[in-house]
Amino acid sequence: MTTPSPTVRLSADEARRIVLRAQGLLGAPDRRGGVRALLRRLGAVQLDTISVLARSHELVPYARLGRVGRAGIEAAYWGDGRSFEYWSHAACILPIEEWPHFAFRRRARAARGHRWHVLPEPARSCAAVRARLRSEGPLTAAELGGAKRGGEWWDWSETKVAVEWLLDTGEVVCTERRGWKRVYDLAERAVPAELLHDDLSDRECLRRLVGQAGIAMGVATVADLADYHRLRKAQVESVVADSGLVPVAVDGWGRPAWAAPEALATAPRGRHRTTLLSPFDSLIWDRPRTERIFDFVHRLEAYVPKPRRTHGYFAMPLLSGGRLVGRVDPAREGGVLVARQASLESAKAVRPMAEALLQAAGWVGSTEVRVERVLPAQLREPLVAAVDEVSGQGLPAPALT
Repeated sequence: MTTPSPTVRLSADEARRIVLRAQGLLGAPDRRGGVRALLRRLGAVQLDTISVLARSHELVPYARLGRVGRAGIEAAYWGDGRSFEYWSHAACILPIEEWPHFAFRRRARAARGHRWHVLPEPARSCAAVRARLRSEGPLTAAELGGAKRGGEWWDWSETKVAVEWLLDTGEVVCTERRGWKRVYDLAERAVPAELLHDDLSDRECLRRLVGQAGIAMGVATVADLADYHRLRKAQVESVVADSGLVPVAVDGWGRPAWAAPEALATAPRGRHRTTLLSPFDSLIWDRPRTERIFDFVHRLEAYVPKPRRTHGYFAMPLLSGGRLVGRVDPAREGGVLVARQASLESAKAVRPMAEALLQAAGWVGSTEVRVERVLPAQLREPLVAAVDEVSGQGLPAPALT
């Protein structure tokens, strides 16, 4: 791919602010549109099984909208068939309007012929699942006959393999999770008729997803654009010049970049959020991009043996003043939010960390914050004092419904 010569040059700081605004973390939040508007803006919200402070898909709107109630978040995501779950950056909640644009992935999975699990009689197994869904309506894997055969988590039952294959290829859709279990339905029933088609070519799908990723990120390299919906770089390169994005140069990035024209139309201004971020937040889920933009190295250590962890099991980065200035590994013990380890980049992060901890405590219904380990150690007493000072002013009001 030959990248056109950029007509716009951005400083690294300008690019960082454009990224924050595009992600809904700079400027006034869209409270009227709420979670649904946020989902459309981001294009994808990643799901994950880990729940410490809250589940990741709840933390994403909290970081941008503040004290939105957790029940309200779930209702906004899953209510009225406005979204569906599919493979984007990972397993993600996606706006239902994006259904046609994942036709390229459904076709690719169908062409592969099977998942990593191989069904002994795929036609029979899939027919049985279709029949149950058609006659009984939406069902979980357990209701269909059980998700596992009794072994490890990957030791799926025949029914689970069949229904996941049908989800991969688009005959079945998940438009709800119930108790963290996928609820499966026939796509012909759950997806609006005007969207229920795979008529778009692979190129049309890719062009849309690359353009959407560029809008959600504000400014991005080809590698960034590829990572957002887990495309191949060659796929991005084949359509990026046709995606509506424009070439830009960013000081210090060392590679060509692309930006959404609307991101360049006005200078980013407004209030910065001070908040804790899920490690799976789309602002930071691409670790090389996070390091390039924020000069901040972050890794999820949940699957690292405990003695080898540096920052903790589910370390959540602290965003303040438009920069990543620390991280905290939280836990909840009854009505106490515990900062098991807070790692601060400098003393300037003490007050923002205290505010973020108290705000998060109020959101999840905790009445107290306890600080345990702090790095560097000399900042522990200042952080404890700041938490006491902020809590003395009163915990934030309960979450909005």
